[in-house]
Amino acid sequence: MVDSDVYTPTVGGRGVETDETFDVVDPSRGEPFAQAPEAGIPQLDEAVRSAVGAFSTWRRDEAARVTAMRAAADVIEANVDTLAPLLTREQGMPLAAARAEVASGAHCLRWAAGLEVPRELVRDDGSGYAEVFRRPLGPVAAITPWNYPVTLSFWKIAPALRAGNTVVLKPSPFTPLTLLEIGRLLRGILPDGVLNVVSGTNGLGEALVAHPAIRKVSFTGATATGREVGAAAAHDLKRMTLELGGNDPAIVFDDVDVAASAPLLFWSSFTNSGQVCLAAKRVYVQGGVYDEVVEAVSEYARTVVMGDGLEEGTQLGPLTTRSQFDRVSELVDEALARGARAAAGGAPLERPGHFFAPTVLADADDGMRVVDEEQFGPVMPIVRFSDADEAIARANSSEFGLTASVWSADRDRALAVAAELECGQVGIGMHGLALQPDLPFGGFKASGVGVENGLWGYYEYTQTQAIAAPPA
Repeated sequence: MVDSDVYTPTVGGRGVETDETFDVVDPSRGEPFAQAPEAGIPQLDEAVRSAVGAFSTWRRDEAARVTAMRAAADVIEANVDTLAPLLTREQGMPLAAARAEVASGAHCLRWAAGLEVPRELVRDDGSGYAEVFRRPLGPVAAITPWNYPVTLSFWKIAPALRAGNTVVLKPSPFTPLTLLEIGRLLRGILPDGVLNVVSGTNGLGEALVAHPAIRKVSFTGATATGREVGAAAAHDLKRMTLELGGNDPAIVFDDVDVAASAPLLFWSSFTNSGQVCLAAKRVYVQGGVYDEVVEAVSEYARTVVMGDGLEEGTQLGPLTTRSQFDRVSELVDEALARGARAAAGGAPLERPGHFFAPTVLADADDGMRVVDEEQFGPVMPIVRFSDADEAIARANSSEFGLTASVWSADRDRALAVAAELECGQVGIGMHGLALQPDLPFGGFKASGVGVENGLWGYYEYTQTQAIAAPPA
């Protein structure tokens, strides 16, 4: 826990007071443990004005940006042991995961600071000179979710700052405290107005997206909300990156080493209690190894310790929000009523908080909501398939297209199947490549617009300018 229970937005490099607060719930207990500041339109307007004011200087000095970003990374890293318990209290993840999550903010800043942006010289010869430049856009609105609050915020903050933009960050009202504390720690490290952090409910995100001085919106969250964000941003022709939902398939062929693959498959679905946009949310297993995979994954699931993230030995924490707990309960109950079998778990744990046992659903099938929809919880529905064509068709039948994985001892077959999948990333023998910062992360179809990470993600925070001249 931090030294003080008083949290303030960071606006223009200083803390500002708000008239109201809102509760932040500890999901391991299901009860409020702190209050966060409820920023209103006056604080939001001041934050945007500060970002506008800082932009003209920040955008002009790349060396100063790199130096400040590295200094900010040092500060975050030095405070991991203070910030991580706070993150566990508000999000629920185990303390070791929270430490890694906070450290990822520093890693994102350092990676972006060290990014080498190639020169785009088109010609410089007797016919003339032409070069393409990547210019910053201006103030960026970054709106982030509760499942990985720090990582997903700095996926946006780091490339935006590196490109010369300024940022107004609005974290999820379920997990605002760690980011408010990071904002406080970075006062005086980043120039005033370069990074502003405001928390709130009651339409604050909508007001930020609609603000006329914002030139780019980067949003991570549910697809339904993303559509609303996109429509609001389009009114002023703002640039946007939308990283939205996923119902990501894993395709397991009958030549896999089941004993070796089972733990990897488990964590592909259950990391962060399944609250991962790119988790393997439906697992298609070829008939020849179906029963063996179900048993191996279920046996592993029964060994995993779920509990309070602050307790030693905890491997999985609770669901972060009560509404998500209720949704997972509903989807599992419906699947069991329609013929699925709980090979592991299948019900909430009998304790306070938002705990749902790690659940493996055998005999699941397309048409069940737990297969067709993004459940975002500790549930793995396992569906039987016969051949590659069937698996590809079923995997592609979703409106989503974020990530996928193919599991086979035949690398050529796995690569051929991967090429047919309609999604932004495919792993072979692993699921989820997003933590590799040099690879683009984004989705097909309803999973989003634009990409994050890598040079491609950096370019999302720029606009192109071509300059041409006659021969020298």
